[in-house]
Amino acid sequence: AVCGDHCSPISDTTIMSSAGAQSNHINHVSTQLPYALTVAAVSFVSYIIAGFVQTIWIILPVSILLMIATLLVIKAITNKKTA
Repeated sequence: AVCGDHCSPISDTTIMSSAGAQSNHINHVSTQLPYALTVAAVSFVSYIIAGFVQTIWIILPVSILLMIATLLVIKAITNKKTA
């Protein structure tokens, strides 16, 4: 629900956020999309792992490490493009 709320151009919170920031609405949606999709992808993988493991003490650290690894990969790709 939260991912759809961030990614949808017709969401009330998205419209209010872009209006409050006085920015172009479509630009606001397109800048929110990479963040929302990254978290959605990590959450999807974490839910799959949680279905097999079924204990919070394993899945929580794994999910945190997965998110950190994803962000480090994105940072490395971004740095490679700018260099």
